[in-house]
Formats: sequence, C-alpha cells, structure tokens
Amino acid sequence: MRDLMGMMGKVKEMQEKMAGLQEQFESMQVEGTSGGGLVTVTLNGKGVMSALKIDPSLIKEDEAEILEDLILAAHNDAKSKVEAAVQEKTQELTAGLPIPPGFKLPF
Repeated sequence: MRDLMGMMGKVKEMQEKMAGLQEQFESMQVEGTSGGGLVTVTLNGKGVMSALKIDPSLIKEDEAEILEDLILAAHNDAKSKVEAAVQEKTQELTAGLPIPPGFKLPF
C-alpha cells in the first residue's frame, strides 16, 4: 500500500511538471531556415508557425515553385528542431521513471 501511495505522489508531481513543460513549449520559439538563410520560418514548441521571412530577392513571378519549396524546407527544418527540443525536455522530466518503451509524452 505504501508503494501505491508513493507512486501516486510521483504521478501527481509528474503531472504538475508536464503542465509547466507544456507552458514552456508554447512560449518556445524555434527558427528553421532554407536556401542559405533566404527563407526563415519560426515555430512555437507545438509546431505552430508564428513568423515567415522571405528575402526580397526571391520574390520573382517565374520562380514561385522554388520559393514554395524553400518555405516547405524551412518549415520542416524548424519542425524537426521543435520535435528534438520537446523530446529532450520530456526525457529530462521523465528520467528515472519506469515508463514503458514506446510510450509517448507529452500526451
């Protein structure tokens, strides 16, 4: 019974830490770039795009497809950085807890 109470305390503590971590993710700002810095995308920790910067030299009528590809590449770059940061913070939070393999956090 004592182990169950201890485990429940740890679960409650982890829930509180996860709530704080979710707030950190929302305020996190990560930039992804492509085209040697000609396109920059900024995402928050939840993967929502908050800014897009395009170098004026790219805005040419006949090069729209190139610009579209660069925007996608910058977004994907930023998204992978967000995912890595979330993974790292989550691992720090759950270090030492008996979490089954493949269990994904945050929920």
